[in-house]
Amino acid sequence: MTQALFEPFELGGLRLKNRVVMAPMTRSSSPGHVPNEHNLAYYQRRAANDVGLIITEGTCVGHQAANGYPDVPFFSGDEALAGWQKVVAAVHQAGGRIMPQLWHVGGVRKDCLQPDESVPAYSPSGLLSPNKPNGVAMSQQDIDEVTEAFVQAAVDARQLGFDGVELHGAHGYLLDQFFWKKTNLRTDRYGGDIEARTTFAADIIRGIKKRTGEEFPVVLRFSQWKLQDYNARLADNPKELKRFLQPLVDAGVDVFHCSTRRFWEPEFDGSELNLAGWTKKLTGKPTITVGSVGLDGGFVDEDKRGMAAESGVSTGQFARIERSLQAAEYDLVAVGRCLLQDPQWVHKVRDQQFDDMQPYSAEALKTLY
Repeated sequence: MTQALFEPFELGGLRLKNRVVMAPMTRSSSPGHVPNEHNLAYYQRRAANDVGLIITEGTCVGHQAANGYPDVPFFSGDEALAGWQKVVAAVHQAGGRIMPQLWHVGGVRKDCLQPDESVPAYSPSGLLSPNKPNGVAMSQQDIDEVTEAFVQAAVDARQLGFDGVELHGAHGYLLDQFFWKKTNLRTDRYGGDIEARTTFAADIIRGIKKRTGEEFPVVLRFSQWKLQDYNARLADNPKELKRFLQPLVDAGVDVFHCSTRRFWEPEFDGSELNLAGWTKKLTGKPTITVGSVGLDGGFVDEDKRGMAAESGVSTGQFARIERSLQAAEYDLVAVGRCLLQDPQWVHKVRDQQFDDMQPYSAEALKTLY
C-alpha cells in the first residue's frame, strides 16, 4: 500500500485531509425531525477519528411531501437548522469537513408521515415504480416549489457553515425518478430523452450555484440501480452515460458520487472501470466511489430485498483502491457500514491494523454511536 487513500484532496477552497468520505446513511434517530446531541456526537466522533469528509444522512428539504421515513432530520425550520448549526460547529472543532445530503423521497412517500399526514407522494408521473401508481404527478407549480426548497436548503447550508451540499439523486427517490425513463413518462420539458430527464436536477443545480456562488461545492449522488429495481440502468453504455452526465456538468456539478452496491464490479463490458471511473473519464470531474468498501458482500440482500444483516471484513480491497487512486480513476472513497460499525476504521486502515477491524452486523443500526 502506498497510502494514496491518505493524501489530501482539494477542490477550490475545500481541503480534505484524506480521501475517505463517510457515506450518507439513514439513521431515523432524530425525534421531531431535529438533530440532537446524539446526532452531534455521532458525527463529531467520526470527524475526530480522521474521516476526511462527512456526508450526513439524508435530510429532507422544506417541502410538504419531502419526507418518507420516521424520525429523519429535516433541513428546514428554525429548530432543525439550529440543530444542524451545532453539528457543523462540532465537526469543524474536531478537524472535520461536513456536507448535508439534501433529499426529497418523491413517489416513495406514504401518506401517514409528517409533517402533514394527509399529503400524498409527489413524483414526475405519479408512480412509485414502473406501472405502480402512488400519489400525484407534479404540476409546474409543484416543480417550482420543490426546486426552491432544494435551493433554499443549500443557501441555508452555506449560511450555517457547511462545506458544501450533496443532492440525493440516486436509489429511486425524487431526482432519480425524473432521471429514470420507467418512472418519468412526462411529455413536457422534464421528460423525453435522457438529456431532457436531467432538466429538473439541472435547474436545481443552476439555482444553487446562482445563490451560493460558484465556489460552494455541489455534489450529486446518482445510481444506476434503484430500491424499486436492483437491475435498473440509466445508461447501458458509455455513450449513454455521457449523454446523461453532460447536462449536469453544464449546470455546475462539482463532484459526482457514484453509488453502486459493490464498488469492485466493472460498469460496462470491455473495461475494468467502475461507475465512478467511467464518470470521471467521461466528464473530467472528481468522483467518489462507493459500494461495500471494506466488506466482502454487497449492502443489500437481493433475495430478501433489504439491507444485509452481516458482512465480513475484506482487506484485500485496499490494494485495489490504492491502485485506482494512483491511476486517478476516481478521487474519493465513500465508506458506509464499516464506519457505522467502527468510528476508528480510518485509523485502523491507515495503521494497517487489519486484525482489529470489525465485521459488520446490522446490530450497529440499533444505536447511534
